[in-house]
Amino acid sequence: MGLIVKLLLNGLAVFLAAQLVPGIEVKGFGTALLAALILGIVNTFIRPVLVFFTLPISFLTLGLFILVINALLFWLVGALVSGFEISGFLSAFFGAIIVSIISWVLNGIWEGVRK
Repeated sequence: MGLIVKLLLNGLAVFLAAQLVPGIEVKGFGTALLAALILGIVNTFIRPVLVFFTLPISFLTLGLFILVINALLFWLVGALVSGFEISGFLSAFFGAIIVSIISWVLNGIWEGVRK
């Protein structure tokens, strides 16, 4: 049950990011849910590998390169999910940040309500 709620909250975060960031288009909430699911899978399997291989760059940039990795993975999801379009790197960069913030806030609220 908790996994489904988190997927719904992350889908809402993707949908809201599309409303806030120019250059991100989502055809509907179902597409946002699919994008959130694929984003979760990508972040689970691909992100750790990329973070490991870019560790020297991340170290030199004091961890800021992780934001670039997040943007690239967000952009990758845009390429994989039909109906979820990201026009460029800057849209992906700001979209990834917005999704992270909104998802963090919504999941924090959910955890507070559950207790």
